[in-house]
Amino acid sequence: MTYLLMNPLANNSKGEEDARKWAADNGVDCEFRSLLDIKDMKAFFDGLAPEDEVVLTGGDGTVNRFANDVYGYEFKNPLWYVKCGSGNDFWRDSEKYAKDGRIDLRPFLKNLPLITVKGIQRRFLNGIGYGLDGETCRVGDLQRLNSDKPVNYSAIAIKLLLGGYKLNKATVTVDGETAKYENVWLASTMKGRFYGGGLMVAPDQDRFDEEGLVSVVTLYKKSRLGTLMRFPSLNKGEHVLKKDWVTVKRGRNVTVSFEEPCALQIDGDVVEDVLTYTVEIGV
Repeated sequence: MTYLLMNPLANNSKGEEDARKWAADNGVDCEFRSLLDIKDMKAFFDGLAPEDEVVLTGGDGTVNRFANDVYGYEFKNPLWYVKCGSGNDFWRDSEKYAKDGRIDLRPFLKNLPLITVKGIQRRFLNGIGYGLDGETCRVGDLQRLNSDKPVNYSAIAIKLLLGGYKLNKATVTVDGETAKYENVWLASTMKGRFYGGGLMVAPDQDRFDEEGLVSVVTLYKKSRLGTLMRFPSLNKGEHVLKKDWVTVKRGRNVTVSFEEPCALQIDGDVVEDVLTYTVEIGV
């Protein structure tokens, strides 16, 4: 039996429609299960027969929640992932491992970094967006609550760049080495290369790095117009070439603090009014 786990809320509440379309297009005879109805994910996998396999559909938020629900579990059954979201940064980063339009998810659920923020502890697959990206996600969530129209994150980011986002001061500590920055736009910690629907924030990051290291990317520049003109370079990861604008550090233990509170996103999920966060690997 093939079980297809779907998130009805994914892709602007088109998750079930997309999942059923994928199954029909690929001739997969399966039993559909909503992730919202499974209270204990590990117990679900414990109850599978040896010949069963599972396909997970959804976007970055779906994969993040699933990863946290099953973290540490030893899978005995095949587990596949099919993209079905609005951002799909995990898929974008990992598509090279795909076969027949799906990825064996099991290797990606190991050795995930742990973020601690405002008493919350979560594993993440893509990255932590703190600053402009967190604020963009926060505003996008508000728009989604008040409208059925798709959220235009690029338009939100441009408005914030032009005046809505307040530049911050940041203290960034990576493996005991501390640096201070002014006029900070973002201070992100990355397991993968992408977030924000295709921004290649950490182009040299390898999620299968032997040491499991994460990349800490700090973007800073006083000029709003200058930042706006350079911002498209994030789409190809070329921003890291501009040494007067960005610093990239790699490490195992990270602490980032802002002088003023700001929103933060964990694989797309927003935490508001954050002053500091920490990331650890190997825990």
